[in-house]
Order: sequence, then structure tokens, then C-alpha cells
Amino acid sequence: MSSVWGRIDETGTVYVTTADGEREVGSWQAGDPDAGLAYYVRKFADLEAEVDLLVARLESGTGDAKATKSQAMTLHASLPTAAGVGDFASLDGKLIEVITAADAKMGEQAEARDAARAAAIAQKEALAVEAEQIAESATQWKVAGDRLHAIVEEWKLIKGIDRKTDEALWKRFAAARDAFGKRRGSHFAHLDTEREQAKSVKEDLVRQAEELAKSDDWRETADALKGLMAQWKTAPRANRSTEDALWKRFRAAQDGFFERRSGVFAERDAEQSQNLKEKEAIIAEAAALDVSNPRQAQVSLRDLQERMEGIGHVPRDAMRRVEDRMRAAEQRVRDSLDADWKRSAVETNPFLSALKDRLAEAETKLAKAQASGDPARIAKAEADVAARRALIPE
Repeated sequence: MSSVWGRIDETGTVYVTTADGEREVGSWQAGDPDAGLAYYVRKFADLEAEVDLLVARLESGTGDAKATKSQAMTLHASLPTAAGVGDFASLDGKLIEVITAADAKMGEQAEARDAARAAAIAQKEALAVEAEQIAESATQWKVAGDRLHAIVEEWKLIKGIDRKTDEALWKRFAAARDAFGKRRGSHFAHLDTEREQAKSVKEDLVRQAEELAKSDDWRETADALKGLMAQWKTAPRANRSTEDALWKRFRAAQDGFFERRSGVFAERDAEQSQNLKEKEAIIAEAAALDVSNPRQAQVSLRDLQERMEGIGHVPRDAMRRVEDRMRAAEQRVRDSLDADWKRSAVETNPFLSALKDRLAEAETKLAKAQASGDPARIAKAEADVAARRALIPE
């Protein structure tokens, strides 16, 4: 029994046909000669499949070229004695191609490794340079310190550098980090000295302010206190707790003086008292608004708020009371609007409800601004109310 690439003789001996003639590859004593020949054809097919797998791995780039070459050479060396029936010459040629391609791929992989190493070195070089720049000139101490910590984490992720080069780059980074730490320590030591000096300067300003606060010479003392305030603003800052404590004393001295002066200014008191009466009258109107028609009540409230805006300051001790009463009147109108909105829209339009809530917040801020008498604050609050009101359909 024979085929193109081999035969089996009457004794069961199996031969493969090669360019150098026939080669005995085994024997078959189990029965049918066709089955025996087919068995050795399958063994050759297994070898061929193994070679094809090496080709596929090499072409896909998923396999290691060096390992692929080693396997191909092992297979190539085994072909002269391999048991199987098939085209061993073709298989031998394919293995030679695999070995040649693996050599080329190994060269490419070596180049890729060299490129990756160069890139990794460049990355760490850049991090070392950045650290050196931070060490030399950074003044945002917390930001710079955080960045140095981050560089350490980035450094750990960069692989593929030979030990000698890596250690040299790390020494540069470590030296830069140490230099930054020393410069930062020196800075804060100097800052502590400056803060002690600032404390002394501001303690003197506080003593002057507390002495001036006793004076009844209203104009000259007021000018002197303003001068002390200007000096305070330009003086260096002490540490936070000391600065806050000294500022409270300094401010208390100024407030005490100006409050005493306010008590003497009868005309101003009279004007503020009149303002208070006018605002209380407006608040009374606001509190008495008929909220059975929430929309009309809102329109009327806006008119009253505009009138409030045109009235000047009230006495300091009445400001909170006036503000609270007006806020209560405004809240009453808002509550009626809220109830109306909830009846008509909240359940079906939660977005509209949210817009109205924001409008109510803006109107509250407007009322506070009006009570403050600050034109810039009032203008900003009015603009905010108008913008939010424009988003709500009538």
C-alpha cells in the first residue's frame, strides 16, 4: 500500500519518500495497511500543524520571537528522524522561513526594547529636570511638595531602564528633593522671624487704637484711626491665631470709638429714626397684603421693595429687626405663591417648582440687599431676581 509521500510494505514497515530516497519511519502490525499509512499521515499533519502554529504566533506578534525560533530549530533538527508520512521537504522549507523570520522579528523586538528604554530614560530625565527646577525656584510650597510626591509615584511606574542609569537618575531626583526641603525649611524659618516682627508692629497699632478710642475729638481721632487702619493693611501678617486676636482688639477699639461718635450725631440719629418709621410703615403694608391672589400680592410686594430701596439707613440696633420683619412679610407672600404653585404645577412639573424655589431664594437675597442699603449689592440681587424670573413662564 502506497501514497504520494510514502508506503507500507507487506511486513507492516512504513516508509516516507524524501529527496534522498525512502526513509523508514515505523511499522504497523495492527491490521489494515491503509489504516497504518493513514496513521503516519496524521502524525505528519500534527507536525505540520505545530509548524503552522509557530508561523501564526510569529505573524500575530503575540509570541516571543526568541522562543519561536528555539522551537522551530528543535523541530527542524527532528525532521530527519521524525515519524510521519508527508512532504518533509516543504515542511523543512517552512521551518527555515520561520527561523529566518524569527531572527528578523528578534531584531525588531530588540530595537523596540531599545526605543522603550530610551523613552523610559527620557521620562525619568524629564522628571529629574522638573524636580531640579522645583528645587531651584518654586515658591508655592504645598503645591511643589505635592508635585514632588506625585513624581515619586510616576517614577515607580516607569520600567525598562538598566540599574546603573536608573540609580544615577534617582540620585539627581533625590538631591533635588533634598534641596527643595532645605530651601522650604529656610523659608519658613525666615517667615517665623517676620511674623514675630509683624506681631510686635501690630501690637503697637492696637495700643494706639485703644488709646485713641477714648478720645472725644471726633474728626481728628477718626482720621487718626483711618491712618492706623492703612498702616495695618500694609503691615506684614503675624501667624493666623495671633493675627485674628490682634485684629479683634484693633477692630473693637475702632468700633467703640465710632459707636460713641454715632451717639453724638443727633441729626444722623434723627434721620435714621425717620427712615425707620418709613420702613416700618412699608413693612406694615407688606405684612397686610392680601395673599388670596398670590400673583397680585407679589406685584404689590415688588413695589414695596422698591420703596424700601429708596430709603436710607436705619439705626444699627434696629437693622436686624427691620430685616426680620420684612423677611417675614416677604415669606408670607412666597408661601402663598408656593402653595399656589404646588396646587397647579409642582406635581406635574418638578422642574418649574425648582425654578420657583431658586427665584424665592433670589428674592430673599434681594430683600437683604435692600435692607443693607448697598447699591452694588442691590443691583446684583435685582439682576439675579430678574434672570431667575425670566426662566419662569407667566
